Amino acid sequence: MADILVTGADGFIGSHLVEGLVDQGKEVRAFVRYNAFNSWGWLETVDDDVLEAIEIFSGDVRDPNGVRESMRGVDVVYHLAALISIPYSYHSPDTYVDTNVTGTLNVLQAARDSGTEKVVHTSTSEVYGSAQFVPITEEHPLQGQSPYAASKIGADQMALSFYRSFDTPVAVIRPFNTYGPRQSTRAVIPTIITQIASGRRTLELGNLHPTRDFSYVEDTVRGFMAVADSDEVVGEVVNVGSGFEISIGDLVDLIAEAMDVEVSVETDKERTRPEKSEVDRLYADISKAEKLLGWTPTHGGRDGFKRGLQKTAEWFSRDENLQHYKAGTYAV
Repeated sequence: MADILVTGADGFIGSHLVEGLVDQGKEVRAFVRYNAFNSWGWLETVDDDVLEAIEIFSGDVRDPNGVRESMRGVDVVYHLAALISIPYSYHSPDTYVDTNVTGTLNVLQAARDSGTEKVVHTSTSEVYGSAQFVPITEEHPLQGQSPYAASKIGADQMALSFYRSFDTPVAVIRPFNTYGPRQSTRAVIPTIITQIASGRRTLELGNLHPTRDFSYVEDTVRGFMAVADSDEVVGEVVNVGSGFEISIGDLVDLIAEAMDVEVSVETDKERTRPEKSEVDRLYADISKAEKLLGWTPTHGGRDGFKRGLQKTAEWFSRDENLQHYKAGTYAV
């Protein structure tokens, strides 16, 4: 019997969260998406002692019966399962509503019926759209500038509505751009690093002017666990970020420095968002997390970011890790 369920456990953040929970001695049920290959995603790369300590549950969050079964006997649910690619949401928005909104509803319904002690629902900084003021607090207006962002706004509001309507103990964690080992090349940092690691010195990227607040995955995982452990954030939204913003153009320079190479950039129109869909600026106010959770990033500020980039670049540069990626191929 597991104490904790992690949906999306086969993904980037989910697999790191599973490792962190096992390190704390938690009994974890890892919900992975069912597939014909019986693949457990990134969980297949974790240490054997972690795999031996967890229970794998294959299913699909879009299926309410499977979700209900996965949550049987569980006290705490970390709900991370979602479709996250912004470009893919432009031509397949229906799947984002099905997975992100309906999938979240399935988790909430099951939690309500079974009396789950805590649901930690995963949001995203993309729900804010381009910053109207900085740093961005949790009170910042929400603006869906992509179908992905709109689906996450819907999922967040569904989660909060269950707290307000039924006293379901839900807390919403809103990570800003998490990065680190195992991240998909649908994100900009792995895109840059894998192109360099595969030998390219002229990189293909999208817009270079937007700024982002990048949170190292270890800090994000600590944020998840702090939210689950706190009663003060039930019914609340909490930002998790680094308190530091950097443009994509300057990010390229920092990664090149970390990898000791010189690079140039060519803009690939396929990698640029539609003008009104581009989020120009994201910069987190993390004072609420600091106050209510006692959480602070260990990789905050420019120096912390450089340390995180160094560790990330080293991981991606190893042949056994790089082989998981199609470097240079645009991942929608």
